[in-house]
Amino acid sequence: MPTNTMRAAVLTGPGRIEVENVPLPEPGPGQARVRLEGCGVCASNLTPWAGPDWMAFPTKAGDLGHEGWGTIDAIGDGVTGLAIGDRVAALSYQSYAEYDVAAADAVVKLPPELAGAPFPGEPLGCAFNIFRRADIHAGQTVAIVGIGFLGALLTRLAADAGARVIAISRRDESLAVAREMGAAETIPMHDHQAIIERVKDLTGGSFCERVIEAVGKQWPLDLAAELTAERGKLIIAGYHQDGPRQVNMWLWNWRGIDVINAHERDPAAYIAGIREAVEAVASGRLDPAKLYTHRYPLDRLGEALDATRDRPGNFIKALVTF
Repeated sequence: MPTNTMRAAVLTGPGRIEVENVPLPEPGPGQARVRLEGCGVCASNLTPWAGPDWMAFPTKAGDLGHEGWGTIDAIGDGVTGLAIGDRVAALSYQSYAEYDVAAADAVVKLPPELAGAPFPGEPLGCAFNIFRRADIHAGQTVAIVGIGFLGALLTRLAADAGARVIAISRRDESLAVAREMGAAETIPMHDHQAIIERVKDLTGGSFCERVIEAVGKQWPLDLAAELTAERGKLIIAGYHQDGPRQVNMWLWNWRGIDVINAHERDPAAYIAGIREAVEAVASGRLDPAKLYTHRYPLDRLGEALDATRDRPGNFIKALVTF
């Protein structure tokens, strides 16, 4: 049984975290409280972790954690369809903590097939939403620029759809993961022009019907546009929140590129993606287990964030587990 306090991470300044004992959150009407088993670490945390001018410290307890999963231990008034003891993934926002509260319609039950398995629902659901927005079909050539957790999942989804996937990434370890996930071709992301020439050669000069940019930096965004075929689709899945970007509008216009910002902001769309991910993982169609390469306890969250930034060795995805 929970006490009236819990442990939660608090960002106290740039690159500084303290784990504090704070009051246990209580679910209000229409909410459920989740006793968390863990939370994925998202690259979107890195800008706040660096401490930009607009950040206010200290943060709320558990802040920035939004990839949590665990077991419901309390429910508020008016909640139907959920029960204490249900194992769930939750779309909530203070999950670097032992407990978090979520709206009941932002909670997705996990079936028995996933018992004991980590399930960071938000990024898994994000991959399915990006895949849907990308409109990938059999016979297309799809370039994926950046093979982290998201890029690896999208490689598998695109390959399973019958597309020919060209994976482009900086690290040899990531390219090996891409091959395991079904990439037909892999290209080191070192020389801008050499990559363009290689993709041009692989596609008979026509480039790729779909290109997914999954890095979140200026150079990969520029590269992704260069790899997109005439009337192709450039899908921006990278998280571009560290500053403004420039785009080559001449190229975008000349090739007639459709540009899709694949980040969902509708919570219902997020939940739909998480439900798709639950079905795919539970059925065995998608196995993300090998992508969870690094695990940390809550009091080492700072190390998890540094690893997410620096990507040492075989790093793909960090989980904080309780």
